[in-house]
Amino acid sequence: MTIGSYIVEIPRIKRIAAKPKFIAKYFSPAEMKFLMEKNFAVPRISEMFAAKLAFLNAMGVHARDYRLNEISVLTDYGGNYYISLLGNSKKAFAAKRLRTAVSCSHTRNSALATVVFYE
Repeated sequence: MTIGSYIVEIPRIKRIAAKPKFIAKYFSPAEMKFLMEKNFAVPRISEMFAAKLAFLNAMGVHARDYRLNEISVLTDYGGNYYISLLGNSKKAFAAKRLRTAVSCSHTRNSALATVVFYE
């Protein structure tokens, strides 16, 4: 089992998410569709961004080694987050033969995500 976690400051994400390039660069089309349905709520953006970085922490790699828009943080019908991978990220993770669990939460100022890899 491997665990990765990451905390982001919501006011900081609010500033950078105001730039359309941020969403386009770091979020997949499926995530953009989900965020559009949620009116681009900053706490949601913050949680999803933190989950992407927590995933990389659990993988033991740096963000520069992967494209963050290949790591999709989506929700199932129950509203629970899960990770969906594309491209090189999918290939690298498939070799590990692990499953993921994602947990996200936020306060007024911070968003936290934890990703667990298990067999």
